[in-house]
Amino acid sequence: MNQSENKMGTGKISNLLMTMGLPIILSMMLQAMYNIVDSMFVARMPDVEGIPHTGELAVNALTLAFPVQMLIVAFSIGTGVGVGAMLSRLLGQKDREGVARTAGNGITLSLIMYVIFFIFALVGIDPYLKSQTSNADILQMAHTYLAICTLLSVANIVWGVYEKLLQSTGKTVLSTTAQIIGALTNIVLDPIMIYGLFGCPRMNIAGAAYATVIGQFVATALAMIFQYKLNKEIPAGWKYLKLDAHTVRGIYSIGVSAIVMQALMSFMTYGVNIIFGRVSESAVTAYGIFYKIQQFVFFAGFGLRDAITPLISYNYGRGSKKRVLEGEKWGLIDTIAVMVIGLLLLQLAAHPLARIFGLTEQTEDLCVLAMRIISLGFIPAGINIASQGVFQALESGNSSLIISLLRLLVIPLPLAYLLSGTADAIHVIWWAFPAGELTAAIVAVILLVVVTGKRMKMLEGRA
Repeated sequence: MNQSENKMGTGKISNLLMTMGLPIILSMMLQAMYNIVDSMFVARMPDVEGIPHTGELAVNALTLAFPVQMLIVAFSIGTGVGVGAMLSRLLGQKDREGVARTAGNGITLSLIMYVIFFIFALVGIDPYLKSQTSNADILQMAHTYLAICTLLSVANIVWGVYEKLLQSTGKTVLSTTAQIIGALTNIVLDPIMIYGLFGCPRMNIAGAAYATVIGQFVATALAMIFQYKLNKEIPAGWKYLKLDAHTVRGIYSIGVSAIVMQALMSFMTYGVNIIFGRVSESAVTAYGIFYKIQQFVFFAGFGLRDAITPLISYNYGRGSKKRVLEGEKWGLIDTIAVMVIGLLLLQLAAHPLARIFGLTEQTEDLCVLAMRIISLGFIPAGINIASQGVFQALESGNSSLIISLLRLLVIPLPLAYLLSGTADAIHVIWWAFPAGELTAAIVAVILLVVVTGKRMKMLEGRA
């Protein structure tokens, strides 16, 4: 391993956040873009005989399947976050053996997770989907899509670890390159496999699932090549795949909060599907479309968060109080700026964005309403996202968990349930989401002051 100081310990913090964050932002926004394109192609599927508005029903099916896909990502990314944060700290401490063991254990853990989701795909999909809808057409399409994406999810799960192996060593361009190529593969294959172009059989919603899975395999294969051929800071070897209790505890002391944080997004979406189903199927479909558009903005914020975490973690590991505080400041400023841009985008372009999906007039109007109301919570969401990146870096997973609970479960779901029972439910249920973000942001600021103060005192005591 190169013994010279990693750039995370020497470069200008504001510049590092941009150079490390922009590639991640680009890749994550492209990831969100192909989710939008995926839904757009599915929404424009031609009607199947006897099923009017097939495309819109298919989007509803994707919305019902989405929480499981998010749960898969939760375990993938959460484990990756634990691996990445631990790696960054060990790299700062020049612990070569610990770095290698952490990387190997992360890979083994991700494969164990895949086996669990594979079993779920065999026995759990039908009960899960039937808990959200009784529409036979939607159930059939949702089952087809989700079964393919879950049974073949190994690349999606393993990706989370390999992405963080590259990002934790500052090689964000490599992880971005892999993700971009994977996303472009998905985008190109979507219309070909859904509509049956260029000699490919028409597969409808199954085509969307296969295109997604193929894109994931391409991205993960490239990340593995980059890791083993180009990333010399992390030693590799079969012996490091053997699980070590101390290493696993270290990964999940950080990773569990990240898993729970991501999983809460899955549980929230599942709960929203059920609650909004009380109002109308159009509300569920509109929320599903909005959520994909919202991801375009939130993934940009998550990209900055994923640059904040290793940068602060590395400097915390090497005992640099000044660089930790500077990382916090610029992380908050940059993330809030990104969310302001997202707010303006959705406020000004709500109608054109909703129109590209070819929805019925009622569903399109609801989608516009959702964008206009929910985006008002983007600025406090920026505070929440940046703060969680800091908490993960400073080994305060509980603080990150509290923020996630408030913004994703404790406030929005009960409030949405109450609003769904009002006379004007279809117009007011959307306010539950900005209320959750604002409440969480107030708590996040308080926790940020407390956690940072404690960690800085620990650094002073270590000096």
